[in-house]
Amino acid sequence: MWSCSSSGVDLRGSAGGSIHFAASAAADFCDLDRRLKKSVKEGTGVNVILWAPAAPQLCDLAVLCSQNCGQTSANFDTGDEQQRLVVVGGGAAGVYGALRAKSLCPHLEVLVLEKGQLLSKVRISGGGRCNVTTGLFQDPKPLAGQYPRGHKELRGSYFLTHGPADTAAWFTQRGVALKTESDGRMFPQSNSSASIIDCLLQEAKRINDELPHFEVFAVVLQTKAPVLNVSRKGQTFEVSRGAVDSGGKNVVQAGSVLLATGSASQGYKIARDLGHSIIEPVPSLFSFKVMDKALTELAGVSFQRVKAELELPNQKQRHPELVQDGPLLITHWGFSGPVVLRLSAWAARHLFSSKYTCVLWVDFTPNIELEELKALLVKHKQDSQKSNMGSYSPEKLPLVKRFWIYLLERQGLDRDMKWARVSTKVLHELALLLKRCPFSVSGKVYRKMTKIFVGGIILQGEFKDEFVTAGGVPLAEVNLKTMESRICPGLFFAGEILDVDGVTGGFNFQNAWTGGFIAGTTVAERSTDRVNVGEF
Repeated sequence: MWSCSSSGVDLRGSAGGSIHFAASAAADFCDLDRRLKKSVKEGTGVNVILWAPAAPQLCDLAVLCSQNCGQTSANFDTGDEQQRLVVVGGGAAGVYGALRAKSLCPHLEVLVLEKGQLLSKVRISGGGRCNVTTGLFQDPKPLAGQYPRGHKELRGSYFLTHGPADTAAWFTQRGVALKTESDGRMFPQSNSSASIIDCLLQEAKRINDELPHFEVFAVVLQTKAPVLNVSRKGQTFEVSRGAVDSGGKNVVQAGSVLLATGSASQGYKIARDLGHSIIEPVPSLFSFKVMDKALTELAGVSFQRVKAELELPNQKQRHPELVQDGPLLITHWGFSGPVVLRLSAWAARHLFSSKYTCVLWVDFTPNIELEELKALLVKHKQDSQKSNMGSYSPEKLPLVKRFWIYLLERQGLDRDMKWARVSTKVLHELALLLKRCPFSVSGKVYRKMTKIFVGGIILQGEFKDEFVTAGGVPLAEVNLKTMESRICPGLFFAGEILDVDGVTGGFNFQNAWTGGFIAGTTVAERSTDRVNVGEF
């Protein structure tokens, strides 16, 4: 085993002396090569002390030592903090950014510190399937429009640098077959998030394997390594980390720090300590609680497409983003499904302010205009004079019998009433209810439930904490072309720590991939003596 630090390279054997070595020319390395071969041949160990090394010289020396001594591992420290990137957070954005930086700049030391398990959010997302990205939008403007926070700022070069097609190509080129579902969401064909996690970790292994055989230049991924503090010390950062098991603490110096801590409070604290402001996070992407026993008894009933609108307390004007359409699901607590999740994202701050009380207006027949619907009900009355109203809903209405009965009883109509006895006025009122049915929302819910398919979409939830939040570091404080802080040079951001959040459909992961890619690229390009390991 040999090790290298700013004070030298230690080739340890059973015996031996020391070689003091200062590299200034190629001949010096030839001389060291000769002396190392002699030491190995004689079976003696040797301590090689390299004085004031530069990073490229350490590379050459380490390769030379490895070739002569046949060693395959090392504990290596260049002594140059500017050539070190510390990534705080081992989620999608952090790991992707680390891989990007390392693939462009092999001699850059990359250390990822994760307080829990790597890529844990990737593992549980999409009901364990991982909605990698979206196949719906490639143009930056409509793509940015899927981000309630960020829809204006992300319209420029952000997604042009690394968009959904780039993400899909990256995983596909590394052996992960992807599929695009009818709503545009992209998943691994395996239907398992493990495919994505394995791909990312295998990429780290590939990069490490293609480097000279020592750990200094490896991508180091550490779990159970919470970061306690990050402070600026001159031109570098001092990263204080603690060990969960031992309670110990140590400090790492780094030229660059990438904060990719998601919605963790510690990440916000670090950003504040380094001069940033924080927009207080609030929940996003959650279901609605509706106190209607007759409705919740219909849990599991779904609608392929509805049009829904939120009416907020003291709302003075209509907001276009608070009108959405898509699949809807009745749950044991109220409503869920893509249309509700999108509304919750766009109205996240408004709902937080109103303590999650509002009115949800639902159009259950968005493909049928009101006057056409009135005529349809009248005609059904004429064709079904002797039938009970509750026997079945009119043929052209996309409603199951249970929900049709719910609507009748809500209007005070007896399910056993004959169609012949229903007045035209009552039918018109029923049509209006179908087109604009109000529900009082009294809270939010994000709970676990059995997998249910709605319009080809798997709905699954019940986590103790919100999966996505709105809030974080304001985008105005970050250069989105580099992901570098405008306040603290050398500090980078990616992922949910920023005040960016998307609607459901793979958009939040795409933000993580894009931010990590840009940040990693910037760090690598600023590092000296850039060398390409391969395409990323």
